[in-house]
Amino acid sequence: MLRVLVVDDQFLIRSGLCALLGAAPGIEVVGEAAGGEEAVRLAAETRPDVILMDIRMPGTDGIAATERILAEAGADADAPAGAGAGAGPGAGAEPARPKVLVLTTFDSDAYVFRALQVGASGFLLKDTPPERLLAAIATVHAGEMLFSPRALQGIIAAYAAPVARDPHPGLAALTPREREVLGLVGAGLSNTDIAERLVLSAATVKTHVHRCMSKLGVSSRAQAVVLAHESGLVARLP
Repeated sequence: MLRVLVVDDQFLIRSGLCALLGAAPGIEVVGEAAGGEEAVRLAAETRPDVILMDIRMPGTDGIAATERILAEAGADADAPAGAGAGAGPGAGAEPARPKVLVLTTFDSDAYVFRALQVGASGFLLKDTPPERLLAAIATVHAGEMLFSPRALQGIIAAYAAPVARDPHPGLAALTPREREVLGLVGAGLSNTDIAERLVLSAATVKTHVHRCMSKLGVSSRAQAVVLAHESGLVARLP
């Protein structure tokens, strides 16, 4: 059972998310928080697999809460057996770091970048269709990063050069398939989406993505997205 913590200061949005997730097979809502401080406390108590995190909240916002949650989870994971927080499910087992899926709005690009810096695994807009949200939760839980196509625009605006640049020297080392995969990464598709589109296994796509990043010398999927846009490789999706 995939355990999810829902964090949003707006009651209607929070309750709607909890109702949606509670009705989905294979998902258990282990808590809901109306603010960042409460989210930090509940994350330590419930040890969720995925946290749906609002960004703009009074007091401790979603960015600060994400940073604290992941830092504390990392400290627990590095502690000797039996020395961590201990009260949550599976006490005595190695604590796992939760994946944070940020719920954002179109005008919050600066917050998106900061959340990326502190370790968030993905970004979705609050008008995301229910089926897309459920798929996104599974995607980040599997260890992939996920970006809403519209949220990607902020990443591009922040990182992409305002003037034309020389082609990245690593592009020449990419195979045609790797260039194709990089273009789909730039379009905001997850590894699973790319696998379905190219009729490949998810493991094969993951290997292609890792090879692209290695050849291009980038350390994050966000940087790969920007490079794909700068290089004109972004696939046009139907």
